[in-house]
Amino acid sequence: MGTENRVAVITGATGGLGRVVTRQMAESGVRLVLVGSQAEKLDALSRELKQPPEQWIPVAVDLSQVGSAQKVLDVSLARFGRVDLLLHLVGGWTGGKAVPEVPVEEVESMLQQHLWTTFYLAKVFGPHMVANRWGRIVVVSSPSASAPPAKGLAYSVGKSSQEALMLTLAEELKGTGVTANILRVRTIDVNHERDQHPSEKTAAWTTPEEIVSAILYLSSDEAGTVNGARIPLYGSP
Repeated sequence: MGTENRVAVITGATGGLGRVVTRQMAESGVRLVLVGSQAEKLDALSRELKQPPEQWIPVAVDLSQVGSAQKVLDVSLARFGRVDLLLHLVGGWTGGKAVPEVPVEEVESMLQQHLWTTFYLAKVFGPHMVANRWGRIVVVSSPSASAPPAKGLAYSVGKSSQEALMLTLAEELKGTGVTANILRVRTIDVNHERDQHPSEKTAAWTTPEEIVSAILYLSSDEAGTVNGARIPLYGSP
């Protein structure tokens, strides 16, 4: 079975990457649960898709809050009866300060965005997929998770903890038909500056379309043996 007729939950659907993933998934015949924090942005995205209403449903929630992930699953099951793909694209970066200058609130914010949202989603979607004996969970991370740069503490802590969760989950999912994988990018090149204005700075940037190609592969039956991978998508060398 290809991606056609699969059901995908896409978080961060209205972001720069999320919009591209949503469009290409829709074109591939995937039924969509579009998750974002602002209902008006979800409505605008759904109008852009020009898909029949039975193919998608928007869900406006704050995934950092306990219970929100369960709401997303409940809405998904009520509309489509199952979820096959969880594409967790919620992003956010905070940095630019040396460790002694970093406010506690910035670390807490990055943990909320990256660790806790992933944890809440994994807790409810993991068992559902295991019960169905098929599923794919994909998150987008950064090489900062294992090679933290100076003045990037909060973001690096958020991403490293998210990756630790995903790798633990992957070990627990072995043999279930469900996989958990990580795509690593440095900068998501929504405006295609790497191609339009090549430079040393943009050489390692990654376009949303390149990320989608990797997601489509990881979402396939053929990728069933890929589990617990941290796949680097760093653009051109």
